[in-house]
Amino acid sequence: MAVHGPFVKIHPVVLASIVDSYERRNEGASRVIGTLLGTIDKHSVEVTNCFSVPHNESEDEVAVDMEFAKNMYELHKKVSPSEVIIGWYATGYDITEHSVLIHEYYSREAQNPIHLTVDTALQSNKMNIRAYVSAQMGVPGKTVGVMFTPLTVKYVYYDTERIGVDLLQRTRASPSRTNGLTSDLAQVGSAAGRIQEMLTTMLSYIEDVLSGKVTADNSVGRYLMDLVNKVPKITAEDFESMLNSNINDLLMVTYLANLTQAQIALNEKLVVL
Repeated sequence: MAVHGPFVKIHPVVLASIVDSYERRNEGASRVIGTLLGTIDKHSVEVTNCFSVPHNESEDEVAVDMEFAKNMYELHKKVSPSEVIIGWYATGYDITEHSVLIHEYYSREAQNPIHLTVDTALQSNKMNIRAYVSAQMGVPGKTVGVMFTPLTVKYVYYDTERIGVDLLQRTRASPSRTNGLTSDLAQVGSAAGRIQEMLTTMLSYIEDVLSGKVTADNSVGRYLMDLVNKVPKITAEDFESMLNSNINDLLMVTYLANLTQAQIALNEKLVVL
């Protein structure tokens, strides 16, 4: 479902916000809509945030609270001035006639806005996520229609978002669909385990290439060479000394933080007395 055009990069927090607004929708509402915020460059559109916009929709007409959308965007600019309006989203599988009217409004707020659809009803047993851009069609000087052309959708995340995504994935194996946060040490151990698995896969691929079982891929070879060049040249003794020094610094900071916390708690009790 892609044509020549920009990539649409979507962050997990956007999808979570859309699903949350759908679950909190007003009684009787069939879908929810909202504004997409993010950044634009020459080759891609990155959706980093969004907010829902109240609207009423029937078979004959649609009414959107444009004043609410403007006020929300003005407030958001004070927090994240780098994020601009890049389009709008709607829950559902299809593009309706009302979508064209709503898209006309966002065309005044952003140049060539994108339209994101999220199938929260899981009509195909999965949450289909599609992005579109509009293009006018018709005879010049006559009635002009709008055609929505699909774009390529990619999912990206920041390192902080990866923690939440991994935690959500672990809830799938839990009968109660709940899971607690892991300790810092457990996260370090899990990260080390993933690195070890990737290194094992990489070594297995290299051995297969050397033995002739797998055809060598030049692009993979360039990535591996870049990885090797990034590894710092340091002896095992120097690395161990540096690691121990950093651990000692961390333990000292942790001790001082706990000591400060205890002093504050003691001071609060003395003030009450």
